[in-house]
Amino acid sequence: MKKLVSVFMTCCALFLAGCGAQQDDGKVKIGVSIASFNDTFLMYVKDAMEAKAKELGDVEIVYTDGKEDVTIQLSQVENFIAQGMDSIIVIPASTDATKPITNAALKADINLVYVNRRPDYLPEGSYYIGSEERVAGEMQARYVAEALGGKGNVGILMGPLGADNTNKRTDGVKGIVADYPDMQVTREQSGKWMRDMGLSILENWIASGDKMDAIISNNDDMALGAIAALEANGMKKDVMVVGLDATPDALAFMEEGRLDATIFQDSKGQGQASVDTAYKLAKKETVEKETMVPFKLVTPENFKDFL
Repeated sequence: MKKLVSVFMTCCALFLAGCGAQQDDGKVKIGVSIASFNDTFLMYVKDAMEAKAKELGDVEIVYTDGKEDVTIQLSQVENFIAQGMDSIIVIPASTDATKPITNAALKADINLVYVNRRPDYLPEGSYYIGSEERVAGEMQARYVAEALGGKGNVGILMGPLGADNTNKRTDGVKGIVADYPDMQVTREQSGKWMRDMGLSILENWIASGDKMDAIISNNDDMALGAIAALEANGMKKDVMVVGLDATPDALAFMEEGRLDATIFQDSKGQGQASVDTAYKLAKKETVEKETMVPFKLVTPENFKDFL
């Protein structure tokens, strides 16, 4: 009996050793927590991450959906730490609530890269890949101001309140509008990046009877919802709509003459740069603390370049 127990224990030990060897396969392991799988643009960022990982070859990535909840994201990061990830990438649900995530990763001595939404807490040992968000809002508003001859009422559809990109894009719009005495922001409301909320907000604004000359949206999905509401009320021809992201859906609307402009946010550039940065950090290579990917204005004149 003792001999059988001894043989059993030896087999178990060999099995566990084999499992450990299989896990330590030499690949760089990266855990990615994405703020929301329901965000169209962020799914394009994820696609770019997957493409970059495939290109590198020796990378294994685990993706999780943060469901726009900071508590869920913290739990996901803690799980990544427990799994011994070489690097962690986070697209934060809330940019002003990342400190616990950052501290947990740094305490565990694991490389941490934030993407797309810049946290307000970015100490040494943490990195950021994104774009100059205020510039995007300025580009939107400048295009509208020139198209309207510097006159008109502007409504702003905002992302989640408190988010860094929401604040900076909105501030960029307002900064440009303030330069034109005959332009004013008459409405602003958060649609949380969602198309159906963009639609319902516009329905309420239309019902209020306010005169609107342009809708500037912090992203494309809300802009497309706004267009649906305007079209349903026969008002689209009188109201400009400008989005942000240059998603395929937005470009299709532009090709049909339904969206006036958008801003190209380089999901491929952000996604690939984030994996490249996380990979280099795992390999003990030097990287820039912040990498900025430029925005570009997309109009009916040049949209085919972005298809």
